[in-house]
Amino acid sequence: MSELQQLKDEACKAIEENGHRIISLAKDIQDNPELGFKEERTSAKIAGALKELGLGVKKSLAKTGLKTKISGSKEAKVETNIAVLGELDALVNSDHPESAPQTGAVHACGHHAQLANLIGVAYGFATTNVIEHLSGSISIMAVPAEEFIDLEYRKKLIQQGEIEYFSGKQELIRNGHFEDIDAALIVHADNSPERTVRSRISMNGFLGKFVQFQGRSAHAGAEPEKGVNALNAANIGLEAINARRETFLEKDVVRVHPIITKGGEEVNVIPSDVRMETYVRAKTVDAMLRANEKVDQALKGGALSLGADVKISDYPGYLPFESSNVLANVFDKNAEMILGSDSVNEKCPHVTASTDMGDVAQLVPAIEPSIGGFEGALHSKDFKVVDEEMAFVIPSMITACSLIDILTDEKRIDDVLGEREEKRGEKDYLNTLARMKSESTTKFME
Repeated sequence: MSELQQLKDEACKAIEENGHRIISLAKDIQDNPELGFKEERTSAKIAGALKELGLGVKKSLAKTGLKTKISGSKEAKVETNIAVLGELDALVNSDHPESAPQTGAVHACGHHAQLANLIGVAYGFATTNVIEHLSGSISIMAVPAEEFIDLEYRKKLIQQGEIEYFSGKQELIRNGHFEDIDAALIVHADNSPERTVRSRISMNGFLGKFVQFQGRSAHAGAEPEKGVNALNAANIGLEAINARRETFLEKDVVRVHPIITKGGEEVNVIPSDVRMETYVRAKTVDAMLRANEKVDQALKGGALSLGADVKISDYPGYLPFESSNVLANVFDKNAEMILGSDSVNEKCPHVTASTDMGDVAQLVPAIEPSIGGFEGALHSKDFKVVDEEMAFVIPSMITACSLIDILTDEKRIDDVLGEREEKRGEKDYLNTLARMKSESTTKFME
């Protein structure tokens, strides 16, 4: 048996022997879901588990995030630091049988499994001597607020100066917590009960919009001619967006899905204040911005047609995600070693949903392999774990073996660092977010 395989076996054995602890932690987090930037209990639970392993923990990063670092002992040509991430937050689905009664929060996206993976990796390296054979470091990072929800609360945090962006990873990047990271890895639940892995995923990015149509109220029955109907303006704006859909290029994979959040005050009054929210999603940043310009034209056209005013507020959503070939190759190889040659599904169509791992992937090589062991569509009331070992334990074994492969091989380290050289710098990244942030009011009302 090779020395490399011995290291992998040692890490996997430590993870397997602590499997019951990892599963118990995941279930505890599942039973106590918390929303983004409010994950105080979840963060404390993860910090406590890391401290029990003798690891020092930096806490309160981007409000509830935390980070610890396990450093290898072998001399390295270049210091390399790979982050293993897990997301702290839950989402809202009150129909889910496990949702919290007061908040509707529930782990129906598998973030508790990500945290199990994170802790499992910590067991693999903090309770063995494997780390002494690695030329580089592993950063364990529990990150807040991936789900893009509860925005009114997050707006208040922005107004209070506590955060600048709606996303936890964006906040961590802004505050410099990724400056020492050279690559990043996070796993994600797949809606498959099988023991399968999909590593080569790409995903859309998105830009968010708040829209307010402002008209003039009047008695809807007696004097409608004196009003300016903001709801009609909004509806025409929506129809204009639909008319522009045929102009979106297929290769850009554009998605626009608006909702009306306020349609008026009462049926007897011409609506004067109508509000909408929407995302503009696409495969690249430039495609997002091009599509957004067309959406703005449509919304302004709706306002013009009724003589209403329209206020459009854009904010950065998540940037597009592209998987690292180097990391995916290594992860797939170790998935096959642990689960068998049929475990890796290389059919990974582009995903039109979004994740703030896209923001991380703009800075460093990153992957987000989808892991089986789950059933039901993500975010749905039917989502559940059906294979605890696959959902909570095996991914950390694959992750640990992948880290060993990279941090014992100078060629792979060079390949990872080479991919990083092609990424955006932090300044360019923050400038890109700035391009996605704007507020304007166009007035047509006399």
